[in-house]
Amino acid sequence: MRLPRWGEALGKVFGKGRKDEAASEAGEEVKPALPVSTVPGKVYLKALPLRDLGDVEMIKQEVKSGNVLILKVSPLAKKSIDDVKTAVSELLEFTQNVGGDIARLGEERVVITPAFIRIWREKTAAAGESLPTAA
Repeated sequence: MRLPRWGEALGKVFGKGRKDEAASEAGEEVKPALPVSTVPGKVYLKALPLRDLGDVEMIKQEVKSGNVLILKVSPLAKKSIDDVKTAVSELLEFTQNVGGDIARLGEERVVITPAFIRIWREKTAAAGESLPTAA
């Protein structure tokens, strides 16, 4: 099955910057470049569309406020794949700098969390290696 063009764009962006994940798996502590704020009184999960590059600053403010965001990138992807790459790359760098976490959710969504929330990632088996089971 062929991925939509924006799915390929997200794959290219998220293929970069995995040094924090590798360090975390190796047992090393990953320290944010900026100070981590305390957990706010209320944390919201917000689903937002990414319609243009101007939305990036608003998204950064939401993350700084302690909210978890699920971004739908297809509205911007319908206009410009290059703008999607630019926006997601900028959000990836920002999220790493504030100690947050960012990951793809399928082909057209991205989740971004503040520093006090981590995204669980299922480990995949290498070729010829089986994953442990509960049985």
